[in-house]
Amino acid sequence: MRRTRLITAALAMSASALMVGVMASGPAYAETLFSDNFDDGNADGWSRNGGSWAVAADGSPAYRQSSTSSNARALAGNTAWTNYTIQARVRPIAFGATDRTAGIAARAQSTSQYYALVLTGGGTAQLQRVSGGTAASLGTAAVGGSTGTSRTLALSVQGSTLTGYVDGLQVLQSTDSSYGSGRIGLVTGYASASFDDVVVDTTVVPSPSGPSTPPKTTPPPPVGDCRVTGSPAGFATVNAWGQNGTTGGAGGPVVDVDTAAELLSAIATVGPLTICVNGTITLPAGMYDVTSNKSIIGVGSTAGITGGGFNIGLPVSAVTTPPADAVRNVIIQNLTFRGASDDSINVQMFSHHVWIDHNDLAQGYDGLIDVKRGSSYVTISWNHTHHHTKNMLLGHDDSNGAQDTGRLKVTYHHNWFDATPQRNPRVRFGEPVHVYNNYYFYNTDTGVACQNTAGCLVEGNYFEDVEEPVTNTYAGPAGRCVARNNVFVGESGAPDCSGTVQEASAYYSYTLDDPNSVKAIVTAQAGAGRL
Repeated sequence: MRRTRLITAALAMSASALMVGVMASGPAYAETLFSDNFDDGNADGWSRNGGSWAVAADGSPAYRQSSTSSNARALAGNTAWTNYTIQARVRPIAFGATDRTAGIAARAQSTSQYYALVLTGGGTAQLQRVSGGTAASLGTAAVGGSTGTSRTLALSVQGSTLTGYVDGLQVLQSTDSSYGSGRIGLVTGYASASFDDVVVDTTVVPSPSGPSTPPKTTPPPPVGDCRVTGSPAGFATVNAWGQNGTTGGAGGPVVDVDTAAELLSAIATVGPLTICVNGTITLPAGMYDVTSNKSIIGVGSTAGITGGGFNIGLPVSAVTTPPADAVRNVIIQNLTFRGASDDSINVQMFSHHVWIDHNDLAQGYDGLIDVKRGSSYVTISWNHTHHHTKNMLLGHDDSNGAQDTGRLKVTYHHNWFDATPQRNPRVRFGEPVHVYNNYYFYNTDTGVACQNTAGCLVEGNYFEDVEEPVTNTYAGPAGRCVARNNVFVGESGAPDCSGTVQEASAYYSYTLDDPNSVKAIVTAQAGAGRL
């Protein structure tokens, strides 16, 4: 979900429709009535009764109630709201006893009359009707958990049907007609807790599959195995063009996605975001824009993208200097790409500080990873590419020197170019293009083709059965290349190189692996699921 405040249709029926994903049942449209993530540092619009409330750091800003000595309520929204779903992330901090509670409220008539879905100190969730300050249980379910753990609670009120969800799963349902409308609330009963990512929408919940909600978000650092692993080497680390290194979505929230609608919404979100891809997501044919400051991370060894591809860059134009709004600071890691209708990953229009790492790419239509139109400060590392002809393009056309000359600075290291006939990479204009410690196997056309004034430094690689491993006379205007300390085995030819090239060490420090060990190192570690 977008971490911005929306207090809209509550006061004027003018809220826009936001696309969100339906947990377990596909995408839907819902009218968002209200949302607050407290990132602005205040809790304007909330009325409080009891307890001690303040916006505090909890990974990211959250609304914390710190007292355990009384009941505490914070209400917001409109008393005329009737059928809606409230969702919030709730992290109990301390319970006074096993029957103490922390949760969310709906249809609040006042701070003493409302429906609630709460977590208890005894590891249960409870659906409640509160009247005169006294809670009557409408149902209880065991949900486990403990203090210090964030849970996503959702309470749907539709007519007389009340439905409670914990972490996207329906756990409780009851009927009660005591309250037909009212505000939303955050509630504690002799417990302290923090609350974040409050969203209210008008979704009618399809029982029993769960409410329509934005993807579940948690503050950094990422949890489980959804995190950026390691750090880049090479050009993605360089301080240039107003960006010092490549950090992706660091410092922003974390979002889980497992549908196309969720993924496309997440990559279009403005601001830093870590996007955790679960399972294989099939995109409609096409290229989809990734905005700046994103980490797109596959969870486990089975996450991937099919059907469409990622475009990291502004729309094509004739500008010849990097625009201020060029896309920057993007990480793509641990994903399997198959069956792209165009490129699997395309970097264009002066995009910079991009790190593409530990992915498995094959069987696309055009390029697997193309970098072009003035883009620079890119590192492509530890990827396994196979079952594909047009592998990686750096610079797309001999006539594009106005955008590309002096740019297209890219590092390729520890990739496994596995029987990919050509474009490993095919280079125009870029200098220096640093190609080191890669394993080339049975590339039947060329390995590195360095053309049209480009300067390529090719070192410490292992070439096996590659007829033309390195050349600057492949096709079109010649480039320059320096090949040193490489291994050539099997039926590999000799490098065809001439000229001088800028040293990569003028931009960054690096350490070469012994080229004789590169085959074993890369085949053991390159690709998705091998972090």
